[in-house]
Amino acid sequence: MRKVAALVFAGACLAFLTGCGASSTSNTSDTGYISGDGSTVLLAPEERGEPISLAGETLDGTPLDIASWQGKPVVINLWASWCGPCRSEASELENSYLQFKDQGVEFLGLNTRDGLAAAKAFNERFKVSYPSIRDKDGQLTLVFGNLGPAATPSTIILDSQGRVAARILGPTTESELRVVIAAVLESES
Repeated sequence: MRKVAALVFAGACLAFLTGCGASSTSNTSDTGYISGDGSTVLLAPEERGEPISLAGETLDGTPLDIASWQGKPVVINLWASWCGPCRSEASELENSYLQFKDQGVEFLGLNTRDGLAAAKAFNERFKVSYPSIRDKDGQLTLVFGNLGPAATPSTIILDSQGRVAARILGPTTESELRVVIAAVLESES
């Protein structure tokens, strides 16, 4: 019960600090995606589970395993080309990537239920420069367990040990990411 209360309190504090609230979009749309409620969960280091293992093939066919990023925090964004909120947050994520990459923070897109051509076109159109791997059948999202992405889009932040440190359900913004990433970095110092 204390963990749940701590999570709710951390999420409420983060929402207050960033000015974020529930998404104004409905939970379903004509395109079939399920939108998030805008909630953010931030876990204290002692509440984080085991490190996750995530590997796949990037959109250009290169194998990528986040184990090669060991020792670095990783921001993982679940997205799809057919998802309207994913389009609206693409530049926010790219700007955050450009802001944090020199601080050793890695970014990874996790493309879901898309054809390869559509996924590539999305990244080209929105000038996404960090890599994405494809999750053709939704199996890769299972590695996150109970804190996995439950909406498209969702963003998961792993700490430098590869443990889930935060989750944002629904579209995010550059200012929200800055606060959440800074909190994860701070928790490791």
